[in-house]
Amino acid sequence: MKEGKAMGASLEDRFDVAIVGSGIVGLGAAYAAVRRGLRVVVVDRTERPVGATIRNFGHLCIGAQDGAARRYGEASRSIWLRLAADAGFWARESGTLVVARAEDELALLEEAAHAEAARGASGIRLLTAAEITAQAPVRAEVARGGAHVAGDLQVNPREAAGAIVRHLAARGVEFRFRTSVAAVRTGLVQTTRGDIAASDVVVAVNHDLDQLLPEVAERAGVIRCALDMMRVSAELRLPLPAPLLTGWSLVRYRRFAELGTASALRERLYAERPELAALDLNQMYTQLPDGTLLLGDSHHRAVQPDPFQPEAAFDAYLAEAEALFDIRGIRIRERWQGVYAAASGEFLVEEVAPRVLALAATTGIGMTTGLGLAEIETSRVFGWGGGAAGAASASGPAVVAVPAGPAGAAGSAALHASAGSIGGETTAAEGGTAQEEDA
Repeated sequence: MKEGKAMGASLEDRFDVAIVGSGIVGLGAAYAAVRRGLRVVVVDRTERPVGATIRNFGHLCIGAQDGAARRYGEASRSIWLRLAADAGFWARESGTLVVARAEDELALLEEAAHAEAARGASGIRLLTAAEITAQAPVRAEVARGGAHVAGDLQVNPREAAGAIVRHLAARGVEFRFRTSVAAVRTGLVQTTRGDIAASDVVVAVNHDLDQLLPEVAERAGVIRCALDMMRVSAELRLPLPAPLLTGWSLVRYRRFAELGTASALRERLYAERPELAALDLNQMYTQLPDGTLLLGDSHHRAVQPDPFQPEAAFDAYLAEAEALFDIRGIRIRERWQGVYAAASGEFLVEEVAPRVLALAATTGIGMTTGLGLAEIETSRVFGWGGGAAGAASASGPAVVAVPAGPAGAAGSAALHASAGSIGGETTAAEGGTAQEEDA
């Protein structure tokens, strides 16, 4: 790409940092920049965040990740807690529950717990069948055991994204919504409302990278993954105190999927339930503060996935929920399709021109990792520094394509107290009130 100069840009259109995209990665880059005292503008063609950032489970699944995803996820965790306290949205440090309904699922959880213990950690605690049914509204006759994965969070994504935008705007970040970007170059962002001059440019447009930087997207193999989800109201024997994963989840997430016992489990699931395998199912659940339950999700990958949603997927979600939970009176409240960037690597990190950085989470873990990805990589590439979060970065090439694991990916509770370090700042998430908002 050639360098460009914003010859016609007014003083009001000169910024330290210009960010294209108001999804979670773009918001993370804006937060990283404004905390360092930089003048920041965020440009997005929509009137508010409406993409993958709001169309998910709100599950920050840090404990199931490994490698770079785990590093970005751990960095994200502290930032999420700080933002929840400062921006005033609901979050809970719930961890994640996993239910094992067969001996091979239990064996995989045991292998993961033993591997964790061998590293001197205690992030996975095995649960008996009685313990998992006492904590979650799972049918006693289907549970063989389970586990609790520590450290994971839950937020309400539709509420959180808007709250973060308002918080950043109050801190001085300028948002230019309903504004499309035609091109980016060193020092320049060309938009439908005029040129913007910026010392640093971040492109965080998720799957639409193929529209703005098609050569970069094609080189990285970026396509789209469409998923179907639904929200229901129902009577449950107990509230769901944390996101709940199943065996279908275990064969997706790297921390479990790369263990020795995962192959046999995957083969058994696919052989016994080919109709669910055809959906590329991740059978998981979260409960929102209003008591409604999120069910999902399927996965279909293509350059441009078909927009039509098969009813078979929603029928399967309902049938599987009824088989798993003590549940009555299910009523469908919403259905939707989410779309996120997918590629062979878990992340795209590329300096496409001097001081022009393209960032994307190219699996379904953007909510889990996006804030940390933006924090660490903007600091590394632009040399922003800024304390502990920036120091978490390791030096590396301008292009980072992290190999992905197997395909796949996010009653009321108060925000629990937590402390950590973000860019040299101390986080303190104080008690908060649950917000009634859909995820």
